[in-house]
Amino acid sequence: MPPKKSLESTLSSVPFTLNGITSQTPSPAHLEETVPSSAKFDFTAQMRLLCNDVTTRLPEMRHIQMERVALSYTQTRKAVLHGVHATLTPLRFLNGSKTTKRSGKTYYIPPICDEQGQEYLYVLDFYMPRFLETNLKEKLITVFHELWHISPNFDGDIRRFQGRCYAHSGSQKNYDRLMEKFVCKWLARKPPAALYHFLQFRFAELKNRVGRIYGLRIPKPKLHLLAS
Repeated sequence: MPPKKSLESTLSSVPFTLNGITSQTPSPAHLEETVPSSAKFDFTAQMRLLCNDVTTRLPEMRHIQMERVALSYTQTRKAVLHGVHATLTPLRFLNGSKTTKRSGKTYYIPPICDEQGQEYLYVLDFYMPRFLETNLKEKLITVFHELWHISPNFDGDIRRFQGRCYAHSGSQKNYDRLMEKFVCKWLARKPPAALYHFLQFRFAELKNRVGRIYGLRIPKPKLHLLAS
């Protein structure tokens, strides 16, 4: 039996197409491309295509209904690696409840809806340009990491593990090792490379390729006190 390919070797061996140019793993020499000043790239729309594929192609993620997950683009002040790269915000509380009690008071989160008026149950937020300043492997693991936080019941609550560290099962390293296995399993099912290879680039490199990078921006959901 041939040895299993590592995630790094799998990612580096797949050709990709961006702006009509097919290449292997990009180097700075590939980035000297002039784009029209009017060119732009909808980051959240592209991320939705990627997440749609993950949640249909990978059995472990099929409980997720991406039409009820809002994707958001948050601008960070600096393109530094330290800090939050992405977050998943649940729009419901324990077991999908619409309210929660704190210090004897009842709170709720105002609904966030799509253009058709359907309520979202989660907000998946990417912090830019920070998210793009890591390598492709780390970006994919981050995407899977946040998606896996979604409750198996898809009720607006997060996936809860036993113990005090209910969000990461007591070990974020083990959690991310599982995410790496999921990424490998997803890649083995041969998703179109065009879905994810824009993530090969750091922010400035991608901008040189596609022009202005933008996306849907959703304010961070806040708790509101429910009137008695």
